[in-house]
Amino acid sequence: MKFNVINIDGKKVSDIELSDKIFSIKPEKKIIKYVVDWQMNHFKQRTAKTKQKGEVKGSTAKIYAQKGTGGARHASRKAPLFVGGGVAHGPKGAVYKIKKINKKMKKLSLLHALSQKKHVNSLFVVEDFKTEVLKTKSFNNFLIKNNLINSLIISDKSSKLKIIKSTRNIPNLKIVEEEGANVYDILKYKNVIFTSSSIKSLQNRLVK
Repeated sequence: MKFNVINIDGKKVSDIELSDKIFSIKPEKKIIKYVVDWQMNHFKQRTAKTKQKGEVKGSTAKIYAQKGTGGARHASRKAPLFVGGGVAHGPKGAVYKIKKINKKMKKLSLLHALSQKKHVNSLFVVEDFKTEVLKTKSFNNFLIKNNLINSLIISDKSSKLKIIKSTRNIPNLKIVEEEGANVYDILKYKNVIFTSSSIKSLQNRLVK
């Protein structure tokens, strides 16, 4: 499919061919959610850990007879009921982390997320930046003029160097290189802006 390429003034300068295998599939929320949950799960260090009943040092002998004492039945001093015993339902450390995720699932979820952005008209392609954008005001005016506030810019390396200084103080804006494009960032920001080179590179990588 043909897609418009704009310049920093917001004017159309050319067309680019987008792959239907990436941008025209029907988005499935379950696939996207699975990978987002995995990413968010790894944002947390999960270093907090408490000892469970079986991890507390001490005797496992029954503390008193099962019957005849008039008290409740107890087996071990390591039970969460007693001081010094284990902790019931406490944090268990990194055991909660999803250790692995299928590479095919990562790729598939990225395709679905990009298709979703295309479907809701939140996907844009801007021509590669040939010269350095010196002023933050200039780039911010470009975003405001084209209703691109709150955007993720997926850029090629060369263009990133040209705009990194003028964009770093703009709120709700993030720049990543094409290899760093991920589902969480794509969903976090309202708009996704590609440079011409980055979208070509991404298509070549994902269509294989």
